[in-house]
Amino acid sequence: MKELDQRIRAKIPGEDTEIEIRRTLCDICTPQMHCGLDVYVKDGIVLKVEGSPEHPVNRGFLCTKGAANRQYLYRKDRILTPLRRVGPRGTGNFEPISWDEAIRTVCSRLNSAKEQFGADSVAFFSGYGKWYRPMYRRFAHVFGSRNYGTESSCCFTSGLMAWQVATGMHVNADMAHSGLFLGWGTNGYYSRYRLPDAIEQQRKRGMKVIIVDPRITPASLRLADLHLRPRPGTDGALALSIAYVLIHSGWVDHEYIRRYVHGYGAYCSYVDRFSPEIGEKLTGVPAARIREAARMIHESGPMSICESSAPIGHHRNGLQNYRAIMSLLAITGNYDRAGGQLPASHTYMELSCGFETGEDEFMNGRFPGGRKAAVGGDRFPLWYELRREMQSNDLANRILDQGNDRIRAVFALGMNLRMFAGDGRMIRALKELDFFVDVDLFLTDTAKYADIVLPACTSLERGEFKCYPGGYAWYTKPVVSPLGQAKSDADILTLMAREMNLDDDLLKQGYRECIRHIIRDLPVTVEELEASPLPVALPDLSPYRPGTMLERGLPTLSGKFELDSLLISRHPEWGLDSLPTYTAPLSPDPAAWPMILCAGARIPNALHSRLHDQPWERSLRPRPQAEISLEDARALGVEAGDCLEISTPFGSIRLEAAPTQTVRQGEVYVFHGYREADVNRILDPDNLDPYSGFPAFRSAYCRIRRCEAYEN
Repeated sequence: MKELDQRIRAKIPGEDTEIEIRRTLCDICTPQMHCGLDVYVKDGIVLKVEGSPEHPVNRGFLCTKGAANRQYLYRKDRILTPLRRVGPRGTGNFEPISWDEAIRTVCSRLNSAKEQFGADSVAFFSGYGKWYRPMYRRFAHVFGSRNYGTESSCCFTSGLMAWQVATGMHVNADMAHSGLFLGWGTNGYYSRYRLPDAIEQQRKRGMKVIIVDPRITPASLRLADLHLRPRPGTDGALALSIAYVLIHSGWVDHEYIRRYVHGYGAYCSYVDRFSPEIGEKLTGVPAARIREAARMIHESGPMSICESSAPIGHHRNGLQNYRAIMSLLAITGNYDRAGGQLPASHTYMELSCGFETGEDEFMNGRFPGGRKAAVGGDRFPLWYELRREMQSNDLANRILDQGNDRIRAVFALGMNLRMFAGDGRMIRALKELDFFVDVDLFLTDTAKYADIVLPACTSLERGEFKCYPGGYAWYTKPVVSPLGQAKSDADILTLMAREMNLDDDLLKQGYRECIRHIIRDLPVTVEELEASPLPVALPDLSPYRPGTMLERGLPTLSGKFELDSLLISRHPEWGLDSLPTYTAPLSPDPAAWPMILCAGARIPNALHSRLHDQPWERSLRPRPQAEISLEDARALGVEAGDCLEISTPFGSIRLEAAPTQTVRQGEVYVFHGYREADVNRILDPDNLDPYSGFPAFRSAYCRIRRCEAYEN
C-alpha cells in the first residue's frame, strides 16, 4: 500500500490540470438507495465526492457512509493483486500471484471437487454486494450446483417471504396518498435516510404517524403522533392485539374481506386470544395505547406500512410476526388500495421499479433439476419452496458434516463470517474446507481463511446496470481505473466461465452481454443507458391502477390475500402454522439470563462491519458500545465509558457502557461488527426462525455486569 500512497501523492495535480466531475453510484449500503455520486477527478485521482443533485433518489444528499467513498476507495488495506495462502488458515499470510495462475488454480480446484464429489459439493456465496447476483446465480447453476446463497439469508428475504405467503408478491407503500403511516421498526435517520423527509412532507398535509420501536429514536421523537414500545420480538402479539380491537369494534372492511381475503374466520378465532390486556402482558405496551393505535387506524385511513425487514425478521418468530402485522392491511381493506400497500412486481435485484425485465428467466432458467434440496432446504422447507437457494445459516453445519452431502469447497464474493450468529462455528467450518476462495476489496477476517484471495473493485472503478423505483434505468461507467490489479466481480466470473468452458455463451461473453439479454425487451439499449450521465426515465410507462391485482386475482392458491396460508396448510409435513400465530422469543432460563439482548441495532456511520476499519466512520464511534437503561446502569454502578461484560450461554464479550434514557430497563442494545467485541460470537447459531431460517439477532437473552478490563 506504500506504493499506492506514493502514486496518489505523486499525482496530486497542478493548477493547470482540469478537474472533471464524473457520475456514478454509491453501493456501500442498501440497493434501495444506491445514491448518485458526483465524483471530482483530476489526473485519474478522486479528490472528493458529493451527491448528484439531479439523481432521482438522493437529489444531492449523501449519508455519512456515502460521503466517505473516497476513503473507501483509497483505504490502505485495499488488496491490489491476487493472493495465495502460505500460512495456516486465519493467520493472514499470503503471497502475490498472477491473475492467470489464480484463475487456473481456482477453476481447477472447483472442477476437481465437482468431479470427485458432485457439483453440489461446491457452494457459491454472495456477501452484501448485489449488483452481480443475477450473473452469479446463473454461473452457479450452469456449473451444476444448487448451493448458491447470499447474505439475504438473514437480510430482507424474511419480509419478502411473508408477502409471498400472503399475496404471492412483494409490495410498495403508497405513502403519498396515505392518511396514516404505520412505521414498524422505522428509523430512517439511521437507515434509508431519505425516508424521514418524505414522511415529514406528508405530515404537513395531515398524515398521521405511528412508530413501533422498543427504543426512543429520532423517528419516534420527530415523526410519531403515537409511539408504541413493544419488548423485542413481541411485534406479532402487538399486531394481533390491535387486530382484536379493530374486529371487536367493527372497524374492519367486511365487504373487502368477503371478496378478497381468505381465512378470515380462522384468523378471527385465533385473534380472540389477544385482547389488549393480554397484549399488554405479552408486549409491555399499555392496553390503552393498543386501543389508541386501533382507533387511529380506523379514523385516519387509508393506511400504509413500512415494515422494516431487519428488526422484524431477526427473531425466532420473525416471519410470523411479519404476517401478523400485514394482516392489519387485509382486515381494514388497505391492500391494493390507494394510500395503502400496492402489489409490486420485481424489476431487477428484487426492486420494484415500475417495469419488467428478463431477470428471472436469465437467473433461474438453468437451475439444476432432479436432485436433493440445497443447503438448509430440508431444515427450512418454506424457505426453499419460495427461494430455491441455500439457506446460508445452515452452511457451516453442512461443511462440518462428515456425510456424503458435505460441502467441500466454497467460492465467495465478499463473504463476511461476522454476519452469522455463533460465528465461531463458521470459523471452524472455514478451517475444515478442502478449498476456499474469497473475492474482496480488503483482507478481511474472513479472507484470511481463504486459500486464494482475489481483489475486487468499488462502484467507482466499474460499470454496472441499475434500476430505480419510478421507472428509471442506468448503466454506470467507471470514474477511475481500478487500483492495482483489481477486477470487478462480474469480470472475475467471466474469466472463470471461459477457463472452465462452461456451457453458456452469455457468461463467457461477459456482464454487458448478460445485461443486454436481460433488458432486451426494454425500449432502451445498454449503450443508451451508458451514454447518459444520470438514470434514464423509461418512456410510456403506465402507473399502476390500485385494485387491478385484486380484481384479476392474486398469485396465491386462493387468488386472494391469505390470512390462512393454503401453501403452508397443504404441507403438514413442514410442521408450520398456516395462520400468523405468535410464539414468544426463546428464553433459555429467565433467572440466569434476565436481560433481552438486541444484537444489530443500527448506527448512522456503519453498516454491519463494512466501515469499522474506515477512519472517518470509526471516529464517530471508536469503541464498541452497549446501550443500557439509566435504571440498569444505576443498579450496576455503571457510568458512561465503564467496562460492561455481556454474557450468554455461548460466551461473553466486554465493551463500553452507554447508559441512555432511550432504552427500557431490562434491555441491552449492541452495535455489531466490531471484531474486538463481536456480539454475534455469543449468539446461539441454532436459534433460527423455522419459517425463514433467520437468526434471532434481536431477541436473545443475556446477563450483564460491570467489569474492570476490556480484553475479550
